[in-house]
Amino acid sequence: SKPVITSPIVGASKPGHLEDAVAAINVKLSADEIKRLEEPYQPHPVLGFS
Repeated sequence: SKPVITSPIVGASKPGHLEDAVAAINVKLSADEIKRLEEPYQPHPVLGFS
């Protein structure tokens, strides 16, 4: 979890989807895994808000 980072809330259409989402709360990523996931990200300016 990072401050000022947001993401959409994924809806569940089947009980298994909700179970998987809840189980994912306990996933812990290493610093290397986080770095690998974040490397391709390029920040974009916020549009529509002033």
